[in-house]
Order: sequence, then structure tokens, then C-alpha cells
Amino acid sequence: MIEIEFSLGSHREDVERRLQEWASQDAVARLWRGDPTLWSADPETPELADRLGWLDLPETSRAGLEALEESRTSVPFWFTDLVLIGMGGSSLAPEVIARTMPGEGLPLTLVDTTHPGAIRDLDWLRPANSLFVVASKSGTTIETLSLFRHFWSRTSEVVDEPGAHFIAITDPGSPLAELGRERAFRAVFEASPDAGGRFSALGPFGLAPAALAGADVAALLGEAVEAAAACQDEVQHNAGFRLGAALGELALAGRDKVTFLAGPDWEAFPDWAEQLIAESTGKDGRGIVPVVAEPPRPADEYGDDRVFVGLILSGDAAREAEQWGEADETSEFLDAGEAAGHPVIRIRLERPEELGALFYVWEVGVAMAGSVLGIHPFNQPDVQLAKHLARRAMAGASRPEGAPDADDAQPSEAEEIDLVWELPQFGHAPPRAPVPPDVDGIRARVKEFLSSVDATDYIAVQAYLAGGEEEETLLAALRTALAEATGATTTLGHGPRFLHSTGQLHKGGADNGAFLQLVDDAGEHVHVPGAEFTFRQLIRAQALGDLEALGQRERRTLRVRVGGPEGLGLRRLIQLVEEYA
Repeated sequence: MIEIEFSLGSHREDVERRLQEWASQDAVARLWRGDPTLWSADPETPELADRLGWLDLPETSRAGLEALEESRTSVPFWFTDLVLIGMGGSSLAPEVIARTMPGEGLPLTLVDTTHPGAIRDLDWLRPANSLFVVASKSGTTIETLSLFRHFWSRTSEVVDEPGAHFIAITDPGSPLAELGRERAFRAVFEASPDAGGRFSALGPFGLAPAALAGADVAALLGEAVEAAAACQDEVQHNAGFRLGAALGELALAGRDKVTFLAGPDWEAFPDWAEQLIAESTGKDGRGIVPVVAEPPRPADEYGDDRVFVGLILSGDAAREAEQWGEADETSEFLDAGEAAGHPVIRIRLERPEELGALFYVWEVGVAMAGSVLGIHPFNQPDVQLAKHLARRAMAGASRPEGAPDADDAQPSEAEEIDLVWELPQFGHAPPRAPVPPDVDGIRARVKEFLSSVDATDYIAVQAYLAGGEEEETLLAALRTALAEATGATTTLGHGPRFLHSTGQLHKGGADNGAFLQLVDDAGEHVHVPGAEFTFRQLIRAQALGDLEALGQRERRTLRVRVGGPEGLGLRRLIQLVEEYA
């Protein structure tokens, strides 16, 4: 079982008081009875009592291990790649498992973007030698179904029986389940409908793709079963409840930025924890902000809004790393953070399969943190708003009659600044004499945005871009520049993926976020087979829809058009931020 050490400083008394309160309320037994009044006085609140199936997944999922193994061993030897198509909770867990517990199965490629440039970059995939896993709880996720149509079309061009190259993971009776049977998919795995997507890591959504990638999911579940048993102990010895009390009480005290640190062996886990925390707690004007892969600063430069969580190697793994001369930078940083007065949570792990326990303890912890905050941890009320506005943008309903279609729709000048002004947008002829940019006006817009940010806020960089190593390097440099200019926390989300996770926090959480939306031209259209739109139109509509949703919530926003050769737009943006600093 994993070890968790809490160094909470002056917040220790509040956490202990909360644990004593839970003990007096019999909270552990109530959780395991599925008592919805842990979160709401109304036991009939939707998506509470019927969303606790995740508690039993470690045990119930064992019954499906034989089917998973049969699915893995039946894959033809000429299949060389495993492609997972999904969004948010339906796709992050298997990626984390495959990266943390690499096996000898098919190499896993996660496709969770609708950017046409990123889709064109997947032309290297050979559909005749690929197995596609399509994961959607509802079976109606527009990004997932659009990507499915794209890869189904490509596969149909080169094989006679494309269904043999596809597997579906979804809820019973969903449109995707029906589609999988109609088209003779290799398999259709049906998940428990009473476990939400972000709480489904230990069910088919997490286990099936990971098993196909060669991960030892039986060992993973074994650790999860032990963790589930331990999370039934009394609160003082219950890792899940102690974690929930700490996260919740620290957030109430203003320590609402949970900042993750991890070495190479565990660096994938925070990506999963990010969506679990943000989508579960970010609502009703409250929330916990998960911070992942933030460029580090000296410990004494962080504000009083931080709590640090470190994933640390222990036991034989730590000794082996020490023998190889590998520095434990995570422990060193945590020690410095604690010395600077910040709360620190150290999680010590020895074996990769302990990821199963880690998943479970964090699910319990985040659920109980929701109880502390007085919010409903299993719904996502504000995610739907952005989806609705994106659909409206696609249909053109948000523009007057005669206005351009969704592809040509542009935000007003007040909503966007253009940092690649000399470059034509795709589908538009370049101007004969480019109009010189209002550089002073651009500087003023950036300054206005940055000056609105306090040190206890967070800046969410929302990148609706194609991705790639150079881009990631520039985005990290941008986060560093933003932090130095404002002192604020920075987060990074890739669109449209983050709409299914941190997007809930952005719109439903506290008004302590400022949102920097980055878009590019997206290049040539990539058609969605069988649909009346392209991927370019889809991602543009999603970005516009989310911008409008943030505006309806009166959030601070700045939309910037970047792109261009060698990261031209991002480099200019970094320079503008550095000038402000």
C-alpha cells in the first residue's frame, strides 16, 4: 500500500478537526453505503447516489480480466499500433497506465485533438496494421465520433472488413455500442453506467486499452483492491479520507493551488489527477486548481495559495536510483517548500502497479474534498454550456442572417489580437499591401490583461494548437514569462481536450482565473466523413464557444492568434509578456 505523509504546518489542526467530525458522523460507513447526504441534504439530487459505482470497480473489474486477456491475445500479429480515440476521463487513465506500467503490447497513441494539423501529422499511421479503440461514455462525444469517422474512412479504403480494426468502450445501450455492433467491431466493452468518466480509471475505460498496450492490469487491480479495503478503515488511518480532509481544508484556507511534482517514473499521473480534481471540485464558485508541469521557481517565491504534492520513489526503487546517481529533485524541492512554510504532501511509491492504489485513494480523496467544500463532485454543470455555444457557432445561430459561416466567423477586434498579422489566413487571399499593425495597441491589450491578474490568481493558457515539441517548449517559456510578470500560478490546457476536464473549473469555479486563449489558422481543411463540417470548423467553433462561455461567466479573457513559421506568434507573445515584466 502506498505511503502518504502530510506536512501541513498550521493547517494540521483544521484537518484533524475535520477528521474527528467525520468520525462522529460515521462518514466512512456512509460512503460505503452510498449515502448521497455526504454531499447534499437532498438525497434525490441527480448524479449522486447513482454515481458511486466506482467504489466497487477494483473488485467487480476482476471478473473482466479474462475477457481483456482474450482480447489482447487475439490481436493479429501484423497489428503494429494501438490508437486510442477519446476525450477527458475516457482516455487519460489508459495513457497514464501505459506510460507508468509499460508492457510488451502494442504501442499506444492517444488521439484527443480535433486540430487538423495534428490530424494530418498522423498520416504515418497505417490503418491496415492498426487497432483503434473508440472510448466515449455517452457514445455521442462529437470529437470522438468525428475522429472515429476519419479513421473508419481511412481504414475502409485499405481493408475489406474495417470493423475488425475497431473496439468500442462505452455505456450499455449507447449510440456507440449500437454502432459497434452494427459495424462488426472486434469488441464492444460496456462500462458501469454508475461510474462517471473521470472516476472510471479502474473499469473498462482505463483497463481495456492498457491491457492491449501490455500493462499488467491484474496487478494494478490487486493494488486497487488493497487500497479499497484500506479506505474502509476509521478516518485517522484512512489515506483517502485524510487526503480529502487535507485538500478540502487547505482550499478553504486559501491554499487552493495543488501543485504536483514527480520524477520520470510517475510524471504521467498528474495529468490524470488534474482532470479528476478540476472537474470534480470546480463548481458553485468554489474549486481546487490542479497545477501540472509548471516551470519551477525558488520555493520562497510561491504565494500562500499553494500546497505541493510530490510523488517520490521509495524502497528498492529509490535505492536503485541512488546507485545510478540519479538526484531526487522532487524530494529536494518538497523539502525546500516545507522549509518556506508551504503545506506538503509526500506520496511514496515503490512499484509501478501501485498506480492502482494511487488512482483509488485520489478518487476517494477528491470525492471527500467535495464534501468539505460543500459541492457535488460527480456532475459537471458548466461543461454543457461551452458545448451548446460551440454547436451554435457551428450552425451559425449566433450570427445574424447573411453573416459568414462557422469557418469564416471571426471574433471581434475587441476579442482577439493578431500576432502574425503579415501572414494570410487559410482560404483568404493575402492583402496587396499589408496594413501595419497597431503595435502600441497590442501592447496595451496585453498589459491590460496582465495587470488584471493578482498573485493569488491563476492564468490558464488554453492552446487550440497543433502540438509538437517546439510548441511545448515555447508554451513552457510562456508560462515562465507569465509567472514572472504577475507572480500568479500558471496552467496549460490543450484544446479541445481541456474542455472535458479543467473547462468545468474555468467556468464553474472561483473567479480567480484569467484565461489566455491561443489559436492559429489551423491550415487546410480535413473533412469529417459523413458530416457537414470539417475538423477546422469544429475546433474553431469549440474555441469560440468556450470564449463566449467564459464571457458569460464574466471571466477575464484574452484571445491571441499565434502560429506562423518557427513559432513566430508564440515568440512574439513571450516577448510582449517579458516587456511587461
